[in-house]
Amino acid sequence: MIPDLKSDDEEGRVQALNRLGVLDTEEEAPFDKIVALIQQVVQVPMCAVSLVDRHRQWFKARRGLDVRQTPRDISFCTHAIRQSKPFVIRDALDDPRFAENPLVTAAPFIRSYAGIPLKTPDGYNVGTLCAIDTKARPFPDAEITILESFAKVVVDQLELRQIASSDYLTGAMSRRAWMEKARTEIERASRHGRPLSLAVFDIDRFKSINDTYGHAAGDRVIQDIARLCMATKRQSDLFGRLGGEEFVLLFPETTVANATFVVDRVRTLFARMPLSFAPQVHVTVSAGIAGLRPAETDLEPLLQRADGALYQAKTNGRNRTVVAPEDQTVRAVGRVKMRCRVDAERNA
Repeated sequence: MIPDLKSDDEEGRVQALNRLGVLDTEEEAPFDKIVALIQQVVQVPMCAVSLVDRHRQWFKARRGLDVRQTPRDISFCTHAIRQSKPFVIRDALDDPRFAENPLVTAAPFIRSYAGIPLKTPDGYNVGTLCAIDTKARPFPDAEITILESFAKVVVDQLELRQIASSDYLTGAMSRRAWMEKARTEIERASRHGRPLSLAVFDIDRFKSINDTYGHAAGDRVIQDIARLCMATKRQSDLFGRLGGEEFVLLFPETTVANATFVVDRVRTLFARMPLSFAPQVHVTVSAGIAGLRPAETDLEPLLQRADGALYQAKTNGRNRTVVAPEDQTVRAVGRVKMRCRVDAERNA
């Protein structure tokens, strides 16, 4: 059963859009191919996959449009997402809602528009697939049918993208998805001179858990630490699984001191949790933390410093949080040593 459109739940709609994790991401071939095909088949100079955020429309893919986003209050798409059916404007100059719109009176000089709502499986219109022309024109039923078919493909691609962005075992962000979003946050923090911190977690002596209780038990331990981190983090924090028993948590708008407080809370709570399959056993995690430096724009140096601090936490006895030292050489060497040590523990 297809759910009814939840047009009166704007907060739920924005949350549904955010769950897709697609805003401000790079261009991707599946969406680019769709708009390229629409431009050819429908014969329009402009088309886009438009996602409508709180205050803007942002284009995941576009043809014939020079900008990546526009304010929501002047967008045609903000009208389209309120509909359950295609939203068609044959001549914007004859429509009082759009005749004085700056997108009509100035570049890109929109004259006609057809927008197909992108409806998620839970009933929210998160954006549109739109075809745009600079001359007045109808959009015949045959063209609307084509657009509707492509709109379903776009929604499927958004859902598939979301699935690929989540770690199958824990529900945390996948490594690829986390790194993509982390780079965006780092660029934003650097551009505006805002604080940002990163923590890397690693389950202590994880191989011994697998050897003693089996890999299914090891998976449950991984799920336990992931659930604890996700329950503790803010909505704006980015939690991902880098691989195996290693996780990463990025804190936008957060100093190292505040991040350390949160990480230590997670570490302490986890150490107190008895294992469901062995209540007498307690498992611990070690963590390394690093803060973004002024004018730093790359993820790798920040991750290196956090990894080096994690190595120090492991070396100094485990079940502790260490903030990254300032010396870059120590950090880089620490990263290499930590990787060797972790690999040795796994293979021992």
